[in-house]
Amino acid sequence: MKIKNWIGIQKIGFRGKLRKMMKCIFSGEHLRGEDIIPPSSESLATRDYSASGYSSRAGEADSKVDTSNIEEAESSLRESGFLNYEEARALLGRLEYQKGNLEAALHVFEGIDIAAVIPKMKTSLSRRCELPRRHSQSDATPPMSMHAVNLLFEAIFLKAKSLQALGRFKEAAQSCKVILDTVESALPDGLPENFAADYKLQETLNKAVEILPELWKLAWDPQEAILSYRRALLYHWNLDMETRTQIEKEFAVFLLYSGTDANPPNLRSQMEGSFVPRNNIEEAALLLLIVLRKFVLKKIGWDPSIFYHLSFALTVAGDLTSLAHQVEELPPGIIERKETYTILALCYHGEGENMVALNLLRNLMNNIENNSCIFELLLASKICGEDLNPNCLEEGIGYARKVLMKSEAKCDQMASVANCLLGISLSAQSRAITSDSLRTSKQYEALEALETSRKTMREKNSVVLFHLSIENAEQRKLDSALYYAKELLKVEGGASVKGWILLARILSAQKRYVDAEDIINAALDETGKWDQGELMRTKAKLQIAQGHLRNAIETYTHLLAVLQVRSKSFGAQKKFLKNRRIDRSLEMETWHDLANVYSSLSQWRDAEVCLSKSKAINPHSASRWHSTGLLYEAKGLHEEALKSYETALDVEPNHVPSLISTSIVLKQLSDRSLPVVKSFLTDALRLDRTNPSAWYNLGLLYKAENGSSAADAAECFEAAAVLQESAPVEPFR
Repeated sequence: MKIKNWIGIQKIGFRGKLRKMMKCIFSGEHLRGEDIIPPSSESLATRDYSASGYSSRAGEADSKVDTSNIEEAESSLRESGFLNYEEARALLGRLEYQKGNLEAALHVFEGIDIAAVIPKMKTSLSRRCELPRRHSQSDATPPMSMHAVNLLFEAIFLKAKSLQALGRFKEAAQSCKVILDTVESALPDGLPENFAADYKLQETLNKAVEILPELWKLAWDPQEAILSYRRALLYHWNLDMETRTQIEKEFAVFLLYSGTDANPPNLRSQMEGSFVPRNNIEEAALLLLIVLRKFVLKKIGWDPSIFYHLSFALTVAGDLTSLAHQVEELPPGIIERKETYTILALCYHGEGENMVALNLLRNLMNNIENNSCIFELLLASKICGEDLNPNCLEEGIGYARKVLMKSEAKCDQMASVANCLLGISLSAQSRAITSDSLRTSKQYEALEALETSRKTMREKNSVVLFHLSIENAEQRKLDSALYYAKELLKVEGGASVKGWILLARILSAQKRYVDAEDIINAALDETGKWDQGELMRTKAKLQIAQGHLRNAIETYTHLLAVLQVRSKSFGAQKKFLKNRRIDRSLEMETWHDLANVYSSLSQWRDAEVCLSKSKAINPHSASRWHSTGLLYEAKGLHEEALKSYETALDVEPNHVPSLISTSIVLKQLSDRSLPVVKSFLTDALRLDRTNPSAWYNLGLLYKAENGSSAADAAECFEAAAVLQESAPVEPFR
């Protein structure tokens, strides 16, 4: 009984002296030597730190707060033998923070001389984490106990929290950064595994690592936020799986949607051949893939938002194949079967694997359980409309009509989209029909469906306007085509290159070449340098139509220079591989155009150089063999020209220019081959009914052929004249 009374007296005396110390700190006085509390081996303080250590609620009982702080002080005293000025301020600051007196807490924390204690903290940390070795009497003891180190780290962290609550975000971030700088400087190789034994210190570090990027974001310093996120993930902080995953997710979201361009990470060490992200999208995708892999390995639970963000990142990066693979690797039941098939179909369609996408949709729609597949029907109709296979086109028309039947009196918007796709499919189908009456009927249906789509759309739709314009243009209703092309430019605000080019082609069909070139020049002013390729090629063809061949050569040369620079700038980036393939095709066709211009100017050597450049890109191009044939023909070498045209048709049997050129050369070489000539011309007209050159040469054939009526020849000449009057410098489609 006497021992218990003695212990109680000791605790009461300790608390009284501690409160006296706190008052001295507030008043700025210093303690007398006899007031410093000596260590006591009988202290009843424990290392059990309450979970409310970071609470800022003012309503907590004062007695609990006092007990917690006193036990902290007793622990520090037991370890180090004294409670210095900084530690006392740390305790008092925490007490005020817990009460919700943030300004008072901040006042106390600011009295701690951080610069003076940091070196001692670094030394203590480094010695604490040294590998086990023999200790001798000469080994110096750490200048601070780990308990004192944690107490001061906690004070710095709570200071940052107080500054955050008071809206002083930059100062809060700088204060929090001190913790991480200190640990990294003391332990450059990261925290050892056994560091987790100091639970309170580990918890403080975890919270500091997690909050620092948020503080920089609140301070409107995105670059510092990015550096803090990378620091959190690249340094070995002993973060638990949940905390690390949360940081990875938040960093990925920030990279995707913050609008900040992050510099590529500068990794101090990495494996040879390892992937280093070059931009925000790649870095975000890598982080999200890491998180998704953790789920597949059952280390974390399912978070649907991870997949949504990853879908966005890979779509923007143009890597839909990787997205499809991630969907296929997910365990069954995570995503519903219908949604899985739809996502996969979208991915493969985006990568140009249309038949794979269509087969997935067919499998889905053939399942009787899937009654409501409006979106899937529309997607299937769109895919079929892009295929020139007659059977596939008919299937696409059927899908669009199914949607119209299902969406009747339910959703005007869906019906409008279905009508648009129906018009596109009917238009494609009409181009493959040889019968004039049936083709005219299909063209009428196509225009009617597109007009219905335009009228029922809630707002003007650029896709509908584009197809209305191009369909009217192909039917030589140029005034209507021009109206819709102008409407298209208004809706898109001039953002689409294809809108500008379509308008220029329509104007060229009206023989308004100067206006068309002005449109292209305006488009070049509004468009980025890397998107000007097709515009410059159209401009060169307009200059050729006006007889300005030297200007056209300059335009082509400039275009080739732009393509070369673009290739060197972006050739290594996966995101631009698809654009790279498009650029190579454009470059090849530009060399062919330039070779044709030089051939017309009898500059044989220059034309041959252009064709050799084209051959380096693709030696098996029908277009290149056709240009080679034109060069031989210009030289008067008809036999060699015929061989080139025949090679072009071997590569691409439906190459219309080669069909027409072959018929012309055959007719020049021998009058006995007129039936063969006729077959080439009829094949060309079957593929392109609006080609004036094919009609004109067919008329010449009828005129030279014995037994043919003059009326047939006259009809062909008339068709050629009408089409030539409204022929654009490039095909509308």
